[in-house]
Amino acid sequence: MKGNIEERACQLAAYIVENGATVRAAARKFGISKSTVHKDISERLPAFNRTLYTQVKEVLDTNKAQRHIRGGIATRKKYRGESSL
Repeated sequence: MKGNIEERACQLAAYIVENGATVRAAARKFGISKSTVHKDISERLPAFNRTLYTQVKEVLDTNKAQRHIRGGIATRKKYRGESSL
């Protein structure tokens, strides 16, 4: 996934918007770190594609608002012995 940083940032943003994906899911899909995803989305993308950045920001804000719920569900599954996959 190396190469053109602007292209990578746009691909990441498109994936997140289309799938409602989390940063971790996008990082896993593209084989890069969460830090790289954050840097591409929050610092690099607004410099050259502001409209796509606003769309991604909405998805990430929604994910952030819901993460405490997902964490609780994961903890419940852990202690009930259920598989997360």
